[in-house]
Amino acid sequence: MGVTKKIGFFSAFIIPTLVITGFYLGGWANYLTLGFVFVAIPLLDAWVGRDPDNVDEAEVPRRSAELYYRFITYLWTYFQVGFLAWGVYQVAYYPFALSELVGFLLGFGLVTGGIGITVAHELGHKKTDLERFYAQVLLLTVCYSHFYIEHNLGHHVHVGTPRDPATSRRGEGFYAFWWRSVTGGWRSAWAIETARLQKNHLPVWSHHNRMLGYLAYALLLAGLLTVAFSWPVGQILWRVPLFFFGQSVLAFSLLEVVNYVEHYGLMRRQIAPGKYEKVTTMHSWNANQLVSNFFLFQLQRHSDHHAHAQRRYQVLRHIEASPQLPSGYPAMILLALVPPLWFASMDKRLDQWQQQRLVAEV
Repeated sequence: MGVTKKIGFFSAFIIPTLVITGFYLGGWANYLTLGFVFVAIPLLDAWVGRDPDNVDEAEVPRRSAELYYRFITYLWTYFQVGFLAWGVYQVAYYPFALSELVGFLLGFGLVTGGIGITVAHELGHKKTDLERFYAQVLLLTVCYSHFYIEHNLGHHVHVGTPRDPATSRRGEGFYAFWWRSVTGGWRSAWAIETARLQKNHLPVWSHHNRMLGYLAYALLLAGLLTVAFSWPVGQILWRVPLFFFGQSVLAFSLLEVVNYVEHYGLMRRQIAPGKYEKVTTMHSWNANQLVSNFFLFQLQRHSDHHAHAQRRYQVLRHIEASPQLPSGYPAMILLALVPPLWFASMDKRLDQWQQQRLVAEV
């Protein structure tokens, strides 16, 4: 992997830089981040094109062990904690106009959700206690800590089946999916945690329950931020918890639209009652645009991720035989927000995928 490509993974820090720049410029500059993510990046994707290069398998162990790539994700964890504190400070004391606040909040959610949850996802799949701790810290900042349980022990087990709330169905619009995935993911995480506690003969309603802990930590963080920034002015600044929870909703909603894009309609074949074929690289949509993959730590190479969940982001492979998205995630997110356009684009690709599977079986 060349030096330019290695440096490319620092691209993620451009997005919060635009949020900060937009704030200090003021006015409509608070929408710089939205314009960059949903206009500039898709245009750059189209101009620069796809990245077909994969790390040689003999090189994978060495590349996977390089601290450089982990350093970027560790750095992001500390940065996001500081970024959250900075954002809350500005909301507490700066007299935003409504139009400014909306742009600031949307841009903020793109940072904590689009990049922050992506990094949490990467770290949460790893075996080291430090990386898993950092994953949970990042998820705490967006009130979505149960994702740590559900994604690893629920989604990766049941992806592409009716049991997975994070697998979008053919003909299901994003807004219906959002409700099903958010509520279903929480219920799934609760069921997984309950089963763990019962297996270990521990009471569900106790400090051993991570789901209760995650809820308490989120409320505690919101409370601490509110007290810390309200104390100097001698009154409760309700806009502090409103902003904290608001950016959280935007952040995990961005995660859910990515979930929607990644698995739309790709269902595993049932081979026996309640049993399904093994997850393969054919059960996730793949996107290999170079630029957007820099910003998302190659999350768009999602087919390989589901086939090899612990593979580190820098060695994820492009699988040409996997179902391919027409564009990177930023453009696909916009498409998903308009269901008729999404169906018109993606249903025909689903038909092609199903036809390919039928041909492969002959």
